[in-house]
Amino acid sequence: MSAPPKTSPTFTKPQKRWLGIIGLAAILTFFGALLLATYAAVNYKYERAQRSDAAPMVFTVPKGAGLSSIATRLEQNELIDSAFVFKLVTKLRGNEANFKAGEFLVDPKLSMAGVYDALANGKAVLYPFTAPEGLTSAMIVRSLDGVPTLIDDDPAVPPEGTLLPETYLTPRGMKQSELLQKMALAQKQLLDDLWDNRAPNLPIKTRAEAIILASVVEKETGVGMERGKVAGVFTNRLRIGMRLQSDPTIIYGVSRGEILLNKAGKRRGIYRSEIDRKTDWNTYQIDGLPKTAICNPGADAIRAVLNPDETDALFFVADGTGGHAFAKTLAEHERNVAKWRKIERERRQR
Repeated sequence: MSAPPKTSPTFTKPQKRWLGIIGLAAILTFFGALLLATYAAVNYKYERAQRSDAAPMVFTVPKGAGLSSIATRLEQNELIDSAFVFKLVTKLRGNEANFKAGEFLVDPKLSMAGVYDALANGKAVLYPFTAPEGLTSAMIVRSLDGVPTLIDDDPAVPPEGTLLPETYLTPRGMKQSELLQKMALAQKQLLDDLWDNRAPNLPIKTRAEAIILASVVEKETGVGMERGKVAGVFTNRLRIGMRLQSDPTIIYGVSRGEILLNKAGKRRGIYRSEIDRKTDWNTYQIDGLPKTAICNPGADAIRAVLNPDETDALFFVADGTGGHAFAKTLAEHERNVAKWRKIERERRQR
């Protein structure tokens, strides 16, 4: 007797529907597991430290640079192993727009996650620029041309005495005008901090007058310990209506603070005719303060005029050591001047 023929199992429509769902679920589970495993592998590569013996290097992110160009250049500079992985994980984490323009110190031993953090959250490499005390605004603007990390945007020369000389840390690509704005803001903040604690009954009534007098003090002495006493002398003179008679104010009226030169192009002193010439700055010829500041005074000179030393002195003259001899009376001052003239003659003879 022969066996009955084999027949394929038949499924009802509900059964077929469930089988389809089970099959789809299996496929999705497989590809989900594959995708998860792939992401885990990519994420591991992104997070693990890279093997490199190279030294840290400065990496520049230009303004407007996109993720693709940044990743490509990182790979070319051997700061990351894979531009593709760097771009992929950065996009998946939603960090694509977080890069900052500037120069950043990047260690090739960092993981790609560490490299991203260095570029997006790290501190940019900063370059120091020092403006010495006593320069005019025009001199400071000229000095910016010698700073290769700054962009020359042909800034206007700020009003005299509005910049605070000190050392500023600047990123590569900063505009010269931006640095000048930073210097002006620094002076304003310093003056605001000091103004409310100024000595009582000063002959200067405004912040602008404080800066003008500080600029004269700044040009009169390069000895830090003397600034308070020089400020005290000028304060005494202003209180009694005595002219300041400051040589640097003569020079500013003649050359706007530039070095005086003779016809041979060599540095010279002040001519008698210049002492007698009346300008808006020559305090031998005008009462009170000059029309404007004659330089940009430093913080110590500003502090000195707001809290000058208490002194009876009304005169001072160079003493041959880099400092000054101070005197209460004209007779004493004339003796100090005679000593200084003798020192000058001896120096010329030598």
